[in-house]
Amino acid sequence: MPERHLGLVQAEEQPALQALIAEAAALMREGVDLDALVASAASDTSPAVAARITPPGQRIALARDAAFSFVYPHLLKGWQAAGAEILPFSPLADQAPDQSADVCWLPGGYPELHAGILAAAERFRTGLQAFALTRPVHGECGGYMAMGEALVDKDSTRHRMAGLLGLVTSYATRKMHLGYRRAILAQTIPGQAAGAVLSGHEFHYSTILDQPDAPLAEVTDATGVTVPETGSSRRQAGGGLSTGTYFHLIAGAS
Repeated sequence: MPERHLGLVQAEEQPALQALIAEAAALMREGVDLDALVASAASDTSPAVAARITPPGQRIALARDAAFSFVYPHLLKGWQAAGAEILPFSPLADQAPDQSADVCWLPGGYPELHAGILAAAERFRTGLQAFALTRPVHGECGGYMAMGEALVDKDSTRHRMAGLLGLVTSYATRKMHLGYRRAILAQTIPGQAAGAVLSGHEFHYSTILDQPDAPLAEVTDATGVTVPETGSSRRQAGGGLSTGTYFHLIAGAS
């Protein structure tokens, strides 16, 4: 299976995905006691189900392409089960979020591999900026970076991003950030009020060069140690709220 700097190439980018799944299934049948595995998974020692996340809006404009491909599937299923509508769009195809949506969500992915294309995507940038004036926009990891002022790639080339936040990130000097996160929101995000406690997961190699906006949350790792990447929050001129985090949202926490 092909790899890149964050690990395996994601499923949506695999042209022979079904063949890989079939091969993995065959290996599982040969080498794993599936009956015992199912019995173990159904035991009464399983942890309590985490609190579900309230949909961020009724109509959710969701960035969805090779640059913004990572969002936990259970999150989308939970939103839809609660009655929310998902309106996908592709920043790489220079598409703007649907203006009929009441919130825009930019998932994680690999914007650094497509930074030049994103920097040239004027329809996407101007459409997102217009959307953000009056409505909330939230980004996770790659989406967070794309909401910033600029992204510096591994060759030290600076690329213009959407400018909804003052964030400037860089891959020129890489450092791995990995682990589960617990966040207490200092500001609201779509679907969650200030003071809410959230669980998430962080995995990236970028570093922050500038983060002038208000911190979004108090963030700690799985051992309770404070994490300096607090996320960002900025109120736009028309009243819209732009927020972002390095961690990918998983569920509510206690």
